[in-house]
Amino acid sequence: MITINNLSKKYKNADRYAVNNLSLTVNDGEVFGFIGSNGAGKSTTIKCITGILPFSEGSIEIAGYDLSKDIISAKKNIGYVSDNHSVYDKLTGREYVNFLANIYDVSKELRDTRLNDLAIRFNLQDKLDSPIKSYSHGMKQKICVIGALIHEPKVWILDEPLTGLDPKSAKELKELMREHCEKGNVVFFSSHVLEVVEKLCDRIAIIKNGEIIATFTMAELEEKQRGKSLEDFFLEITEDVAVSDSNDDKSNDIAKWGEIWQRLFYHF
Repeated sequence: MITINNLSKKYKNADRYAVNNLSLTVNDGEVFGFIGSNGAGKSTTIKCITGILPFSEGSIEIAGYDLSKDIISAKKNIGYVSDNHSVYDKLTGREYVNFLANIYDVSKELRDTRLNDLAIRFNLQDKLDSPIKSYSHGMKQKICVIGALIHEPKVWILDEPLTGLDPKSAKELKELMREHCEKGNVVFFSSHVLEVVEKLCDRIAIIKNGEIIATFTMAELEEKQRGKSLEDFFLEITEDVAVSDSNDDKSNDIAKWGEIWQRLFYHF
């Protein structure tokens, strides 16, 4: 479960909050969609949930662990796929995954089994011993996903995880997401591909100007907005141009090595 209460984040010298008094609960067994226009505060929220960014006010619990009070236990329960391929590209795929497995104290037997299974599902088994710098965009996305899932975390936080994946691998990841939730776990899923969000998610939240403006199931959307797709509804309620958030954009520009450092080692 993810529980967010009154979360606010304001960047230094900013005129307004990037995230303002946001409260949200994602239940066990849910694929939860989190969508918003560029500059809406989506990336800032995700980076706060994963512990990459400190937040100004509020609280976040991951699988029952308070992120501010027990960040190590909280992070051990998170599998995070960012939207910018934060990987050590001088390592081979196997070395990178083993590096992450060491961070999370995954046994050799479990990591080998898990890596083999995931590599087969994503058709990457023949490339595991090649340097990541030789990988295509899609292959880098696959190794990022495998690395995020190697320690079998309860909470998956996936930011544009399907970007660059071939159709077969995208299908496999969507099946993995559903399988994960059927075991009573959580998937927090962000994507600009609203058709995928509509088909895959149990509930959806829309963020605009740092605030949640709607939370609903697809059944509720169909009941209240007869005949409208998620895309139609999203465009209708976010039709005015979102205020540009240069500080939110800056959060996306964190150097990839710095993000890896913060994600894996900060307070570990």
